[in-house]
Amino acid sequence: MRKISILGATGSIGASTLDLIRRAPLDWKVVALTANGNVTELAKLAREFGAEIAVTADAACLHDLREALAGSGIEAAGGPAALVEAASRQVDITIAAIVGCAGLAPTMAAIEQGGTIGLANKEALVSAGDVMTSAVARHGATLLPVDSEHNAIFQCLAGNDPAHVRSITLTASGGPFRDWSLEQLVGATPAQAVRHPNWDMGAKISVDSATMFNKGLELIEAHHLFPVGLDKLRIIVHPQSVVHSMVEYRDGSTLAQLGPSDMRVPIASVLAWPQRIETPLAPLDLAAIGELSFRAPDETRFPATRLARQAAEAGGAIPAVLNAANEIAVAAFLAGQIGFTRIAAHVEDVLSCYAPPAPACLADVIAVDAEARDRARDLINSAPMEPA
Repeated sequence: MRKISILGATGSIGASTLDLIRRAPLDWKVVALTANGNVTELAKLAREFGAEIAVTADAACLHDLREALAGSGIEAAGGPAALVEAASRQVDITIAAIVGCAGLAPTMAAIEQGGTIGLANKEALVSAGDVMTSAVARHGATLLPVDSEHNAIFQCLAGNDPAHVRSITLTASGGPFRDWSLEQLVGATPAQAVRHPNWDMGAKISVDSATMFNKGLELIEAHHLFPVGLDKLRIIVHPQSVVHSMVEYRDGSTLAQLGPSDMRVPIASVLAWPQRIETPLAPLDLAAIGELSFRAPDETRFPATRLARQAAEAGGAIPAVLNAANEIAVAAFLAGQIGFTRIAAHVEDVLSCYAPPAPACLADVIAVDAEARDRARDLINSAPMEPA
């Protein structure tokens, strides 16, 4: 029986992870489950899986969590410090799936235990890549990527020398607007942007897919996870989302990982590594799919990937600024404050006016993130209101 903690248990990654654990209850002992403010669901899951501790990130919800867990014998805790303490508990694997910079400190706490971390928190490597990877090396931890694209690359690299890699290709669905003209994109609505054609995801990541920022952020992640050089990282649009990524070797061989558009596939890979486990998913039926198509990304209509590559090339604090500015711009778009095409434009505006020094520690990253968000908000609030 292996011990596991899930940071972000009530989100989509947490739910998919627990679905797999539910199917093999004798293989797992759940130690810690955390959530933001959904204490009803958190308490329900903690009871179902017999967790040792349940933590709400919102300390104001702690009373409700304690009441929901009354009589269970499960410890309840709340607040950022409690998240870090829970993440510090010794387990065989930690699934780090807290969204945003709120997940940085708990992820670092898990790394500092020297264990295995299934990484689903983008900010860990986008905003704090150098800080996090240095900590991984220092504490002898193991990072296993949960994102479908990075997990695909990880699988394609297995047993091969990275020095033999000619290129790594991240595939992108292209999102709901992949065939829209620039003129159509100007009028795109939040309701249209969150309707992803292939994946069932939250609003923010769905908008990131629509703008291609999701792929840009993944390129920065790949740069830290697979240090083969930025010049060897590629992006290609693959509408069917069947090929999740590819690795080309210097002998001309290209290995690709294929699978259904279901996050239980990469999560299962991480949970079982270096073995394999069963999932409830139907076998991939390529004949029924019919065809797989690919096209080059269009950085005129979708400049996000260009901005992300430039941020990765600049390094230091710039990727953290990019990530923070994008989060604020996406929130403004969802709130109806700005148009769809202004998301990338606002990110570029923030990058042009804020270039802090490289962070030396996690506290520096968090400070850069906060300042970048403030500047992004100020730029949006000072801009003329856009017509509906």
